[in-house]
This record gives sequence, C-alpha cells and structure tokens, in this order.
Amino acid sequence: MRYVKEEGGLLNNFAIEPKMYEAEPPTQNQKRNYIFLAIGGAILIGGLMAVAIAVS
Repeated sequence: MRYVKEEGGLLNNFAIEPKMYEAEPPTQNQKRNYIFLAIGGAILIGGLMAVAIAVS
C-alpha cells in the first residue's frame, strides 16, 4: 500500500491509480447495433405514449 508518513506521525494513504488506455472507436457492427437499439427505443416510447393516450 502506498502511504506517506507525515511529520506528526500520521499516515496519508493514496489510492492506486489504474492504468490509462485510449478508447477504441466503435466498429461497424457496434454502430449498426446502436442504430437498432435507438430505433427499438423510439418504437417502445411511441407505443407507450400511444397506450397512455388511448387509456386516458
């Protein structure tokens, strides 16, 4: 564990930082999946709104 001992005898702990990495851009497959998820979400919200309007 990383720590620093200060003048008064107190220990000051530091968190261990994870390794940094660069994010990779989405592949064509992932982009297509995002589009399908967006369309599915829009259809779901539209359907819920239609049901709410029909019930009220």
